[in-house]
Amino acid sequence: MSGWSTTSSNFFNRTVVPLLLMTLTPPFAMLMWHTNVELNGSFISFGNEIIEKGIIQIIKDVWLSRFFGSVMAWKMIGVFAVLQLLLMKILPGKKYQGNITAAGNIPEYVDNGLFSYLLTFVIYFFCSLYLNLFPAGIIYHHFGDLLGALNFTALVFCLFLYLKGRFFPSSTDNSHTGNFIFDYYWGTELYPRILGWDVKQFTNCRFGMTGWSLAVVSFAFAQKEIFGTADWSIIISAALLFIYLFKFFIWESGYMKSMDIQVDRAGYYICWGCLVWVPAIYTSPIMFMVNHPIGLNIFFAAVIFVLGFVSIWLNYWADYQRQEVRASNGKTKIWGKEPVLISASYITETGEKKTNLLLASGFWGVARHFHYVPEILAAFFWSCATGFSFFAPFFYVIFLAVLLTHRAFRDDTKCRNKYGEDWNKYCALVPYKIIPGIV
Repeated sequence: MSGWSTTSSNFFNRTVVPLLLMTLTPPFAMLMWHTNVELNGSFISFGNEIIEKGIIQIIKDVWLSRFFGSVMAWKMIGVFAVLQLLLMKILPGKKYQGNITAAGNIPEYVDNGLFSYLLTFVIYFFCSLYLNLFPAGIIYHHFGDLLGALNFTALVFCLFLYLKGRFFPSSTDNSHTGNFIFDYYWGTELYPRILGWDVKQFTNCRFGMTGWSLAVVSFAFAQKEIFGTADWSIIISAALLFIYLFKFFIWESGYMKSMDIQVDRAGYYICWGCLVWVPAIYTSPIMFMVNHPIGLNIFFAAVIFVLGFVSIWLNYWADYQRQEVRASNGKTKIWGKEPVLISASYITETGEKKTNLLLASGFWGVARHFHYVPEILAAFFWSCATGFSFFAPFFYVIFLAVLLTHRAFRDDTKCRNKYGEDWNKYCALVPYKIIPGIV
């Protein structure tokens, strides 16, 4: 009975769940755009539409009609992708290494993400506002076709990554289970590279994160083009998002050493997510705001902006503490005191014994993932600027809270498996995962 139970559990987790997610998320991404833009963010209207037409017909109308995007959408995606790939290669930056993998490989990157991020905006606004090649709100005006084209591209690209990992992998950090559904979903390579370009750095950072910020700034300009002026609500929301991602690119080298990058392979889960889910869902609060200016006065706008900025700063400060400890090998101070550290040992697949420093001071002494709290708060503040009369702007905040809570539990499991007893010692010093006294 136990063997049957284990087999059933593996089948459910490795086949049923991935297949369900890959079936539901592509149309859901398109339906979120449809609800925010064409139904004024009303989920009630969407429900009525389902009753009237049926979900299959709606998917046909919203997604399949845009399945291949449009000529303009392909031009926009092509120009943006080529620009990001070029900037990855030609911009100067200090070389740095990621963490050593279980197979003993060490990925190498160039730290030019912040330069690339800022230069992208300079080029965008120079071409739009100075040369008048296109309106600054162009991304919003073509967003449905862009999502359709991205959906198609990402699905095909993930198939390419599956085949690449199977037949011409970039390193020894590759494997497959023989279950096509799971391998397509999870990926077959940890650090695939194509002609020298790191796939995850491109999809996650340069295309996904830069595109996220560029889209919401374009949305603010679209509101100005539609109504003749931009409301303070969308201005401060776009500004907070721009600052949040500015912070991300300051920390890009840290992100490329994070648990997500170390563990998640390049498949549907992470690559489709960054190419489609991020632009469709992460932009949704500000996408909704375009057609819903509320006349937010400058005082309340300033209050929301300051609270959002402080949340972003706290999130950055927490990440900085951990980076500083690892960069200095623990020879630094946290909040004016010597840091409390645990030297955690682990064994690579090649049998080498390695150690990492686990920080139990500062924000990392409050809770093991306390930095998620200001991250969720930042998203709340750039979402709430449109008021509390609608649910739509808060979908992303709720999704983020669920995602980060799940990630905290998932990371704990991975760290316990990796560090063993040393992780138990760390948990004894820092007993809570996210919020002290609660979880």
